[in-house]
Amino acid sequence: MAAWETISTFVRLAALGALAGLTACADHSIVHKRPVSSASRPARPPVMPSSQSFRMCTARLDAAQVRYSPLPNEDKGGGCAIIDTIRLLDIGTPTANLGAMTCPLASTFAGWVRYAVRPAARLYLGSEVVRIDTFGTYACRDVRGSGGTVAGKRSEHARANAVDIAAFVLADGRRISLLNDWNMTGPTAQFLRRIRESACKRFPTVLSPDYNAAHRDHFHFDMGGKGGYCR
Repeated sequence: MAAWETISTFVRLAALGALAGLTACADHSIVHKRPVSSASRPARPPVMPSSQSFRMCTARLDAAQVRYSPLPNEDKGGGCAIIDTIRLLDIGTPTANLGAMTCPLASTFAGWVRYAVRPAARLYLGSEVVRIDTFGTYACRDVRGSGGTVAGKRSEHARANAVDIAAFVLADGRRISLLNDWNMTGPTAQFLRRIRESACKRFPTVLSPDYNAAHRDHFHFDMGGKGGYCR
């Protein structure tokens, strides 16, 4: 083979090799430029309560040996939100249906159960309270009046700032409910009115069956308003 033919062959092979290298690089760069799908992105951690007032409140719960779990802040939209809330785990008396509660509401409720409900049950009913039944705490809804909800006026429940209490179960098996026992006479009625009076000294707003038909079956306690509203 002539020298020029050898050189020509070498040049062609070198050119093909360079082209292959460029093609490989191009493919490699394309792979790395593909957008990452949202499903593969790591989830953002929830925003947990961190305000000074929240820390001070949970310190009071710790001092009272109340067990609780902080909940992430959530703006639900439409005037509904769960901000600086906790879930009560143990206040010394099992309590049903408790969800998110603002820390001040939870702290006041735990104190009411410990220092008002339990002693009053022993005094008036001669038995221990072994469970409290509630209708819950957070609910994205409007205020309930006698004729139904009041459109455009959000309840304190919409901010996890209210709790509704329906009944008390005693160690001897009795169940004292607002629906069945509020209008009774004797120790049962005295017990319910005594714990309402105590609640009125603790919660800014207290509503009972005396308020309207919408509250015939529960106490409503909330931390809203200017205080002193006890019906």
